[in-house]
Parts: sequence; C-alpha cells; structure tokens
Amino acid sequence: MNTIEIIFFILLSLVFYTYLGYGIILWALVGIKRIFVKEKSEPMPEELPEVTLFITAYNEEQVVDEKMQNCRELDYPKEKFKIVWVTDGSCDATNEKLKAYPDATVYYSAERKGKTAAMNRGIKFVTTPIVIFTDANTFIHPQAVREMVRCFNNPKVGCVAGEKRIHMHTKDGAAAGGEGMYWKYESFLKKLDAQLHSAVGAAGELFAIRTALYEQMPNDTLLDDFVLSLRIAMKKYIIAYCDKAYAMENGSASMKEEEKRKVRIAAGGLQAIYRLRGLLNPFRYGILSFQYVSHRVLRWSVTPIALFSLVPLNVLLIVGNKHPHLYIILLALQLLFYAGGGYGYYLSTKSVKNKLLYVPYYFLFMNINVIKGFSYLKRKSKNDGTWEKARRAV
Repeated sequence: MNTIEIIFFILLSLVFYTYLGYGIILWALVGIKRIFVKEKSEPMPEELPEVTLFITAYNEEQVVDEKMQNCRELDYPKEKFKIVWVTDGSCDATNEKLKAYPDATVYYSAERKGKTAAMNRGIKFVTTPIVIFTDANTFIHPQAVREMVRCFNNPKVGCVAGEKRIHMHTKDGAAAGGEGMYWKYESFLKKLDAQLHSAVGAAGELFAIRTALYEQMPNDTLLDDFVLSLRIAMKKYIIAYCDKAYAMENGSASMKEEEKRKVRIAAGGLQAIYRLRGLLNPFRYGILSFQYVSHRVLRWSVTPIALFSLVPLNVLLIVGNKHPHLYIILLALQLLFYAGGGYGYYLSTKSVKNKLLYVPYYFLFMNINVIKGFSYLKRKSKNDGTWEKARRAV
C-alpha cells in the first residue's frame, strides 16, 4: 500500500467515524452501560425552586406578543417564575411592546454589543438559583420548565440541555427539511451522549444552568450556549439532556438564510475549539474529552477538509493503478452522492420537496459552510459579538 492509499483510507475512516462511526460506538457503549447500571429518573423536588426565564432579543417586535403568550402558558408556579428580557441595541418596537407585560422585567442598553455581551450584563440581575436561557423566536413546551428543574435534583447536574425541534410546514423544503432531519440526528446523539456520561454542549434555543455556575465570556464569543455549557462541564458537572423539555422554531426562510447560520456556527466552533482547548486533555477530562473531540471538534475542523480531499485522492489512485476496480467503485459512489446533492440543490431552487435528496444536499451544504467558517472567523473583528440574524420562515 503506497502513501496516497494510506492517506486516502485514513481520511475515509475519519469521515465515516465523524458522521456515523461515533454514533454506532456511542450506541454500543450505552448498551453495555445499561447492563451494569440501571437508569433512574430524578423525582420532582419537594419544593420547586425559583426560576428565571432569560430572553436576549435584538429587534424582535414581530414575536414579542407570541413569545409572552407562550411564557404565560408555561406550567410553573407564577410566584416562583420570573421573566427577564435583555434587549440591548434594539431600535424597533420591541421595548415598547414589552411595556404591555408587567410580568416581564426588561433590561435595555442603547449600545449593541451582541448576544454574549447582553447575557454577561443581564445575568447580574438574576437572583434565582436556576436560570433558563431561550430565544425570542422559539416557543417552549408547557411542561419544559418543570422537566428541566427535575434534572437539577441530581447535584451533579450543572446544566440541562433542552431539545430543539424544527417546524416542518414551512415553504422552503430544503432549509426546513434539511435542518429538521439534522436536528433529529443531533438530538439522538445528544441523548446517547448524556446517557453515557454528559451531553456535549447545549443549544441556545433552550437550556438551563445553576446561576452560580455562570462564567463571564468574552463579548465576541459566537457560540455562547456551547462555550458556557462546556465551561460548566469542565468544572466536573454534567450536562443533562432533557428531551421532554423542547422548544419549537421555524426553519430558515431559505438556504441562503440558513447559510448565514451555518457559517457563523462553524466559525464559532473553531473559536470554541481554541477557547476550550483544555478540554482536549483526556488525562484531565477523561470520557468527556473523547465525546467532545468525536462529536464536535472533528466536525468543525479536519473532517470537512478530509471529505473534500477524497475525490481528488481517489482519482490519483485510479490513474496508473494496475488494479483500480475498488477505487473506481469508491469514486462512482462519491460522484453519485455529489450528484444527488447537486440535484437536491436544483430541486430546492424549484421549491420541490424531496426528503431523500435532502440528505446529500444538506450534508454537503453543512460541510462547505464549515470551510467558509474559517474565512468568517478571520474577518471577524475582535470584541465584536454582533452578527446578522438569519430570517426564519413564517
């Protein structure tokens, strides 16, 4: 086996492991653990703690009324439930509309510094032992707060990740469908991660922490939810995953809008790898390091590069090879996958829904945007935590 063959099969194995292999190994490890350790669900605390629902918002006038209605429908004692909005920089009618809701406390600063800066500022006003973070444009299941509070009955839990779900009835089939399927698989992995040891990060649409564990982050942090939750895990707490606590949101209005999100998330992932570099040490963090590298680091760093290197390497292995049959088959399979992704893109421009072709299209779309994330992070000004919001379908 020559050098090119060795490199090709290493990269192929890396791609397989990152997107499928880790999930298979994770499923097997959880199965083995269940043989020796019985799962138990935490009971509801005898006395429910006070909770703050913390909403950061920038120019969200269109969803204020619907969001507040959703907040009022949450099943939790009103005397123990506080609603806080931090609306820094908003210049539309967001603050004016919130004046109609006396049960919402609003903290506003005219200067817009980004979501992380708003969180850093607003957390100083939170006095409850538990704070739940959510977005203005996501809508929470009525039982979510109780279910998240239940998880904190375990003293080892420092953060609870809720489940993100995507409405599938939006007009743009590729954006909503692709994002929806991605989050279903992602939720499956998060659940297994948590069952093995700890979930690897939380999504900003819905997650909760013990307020005392909040750690101030640099204002230019792009993935505040991910960095904050994993910093808590680095303090030897675990991140519980609660699929009974879920939040719904619409998919992106189009693939162009979804691209904005994916590029920013990819850039934030690269930024987080550096800022959480201590977590790469398995001698200190053990199984959490294994989960972190397998589930996150590889996706946001070397695997996309490995993926797009396979075709040119495959071509080189065919040229001048006396027995190229295996490599011809592998190249044909790759080209078929890319063709499926290309046709999926074509159908999306015609607003034609095809769930089968969402898979190669959205998979390639995500990995291309990881590559773009390198440039995005390089262009991003230091201390600038602002970004352009992706429009959601209505």
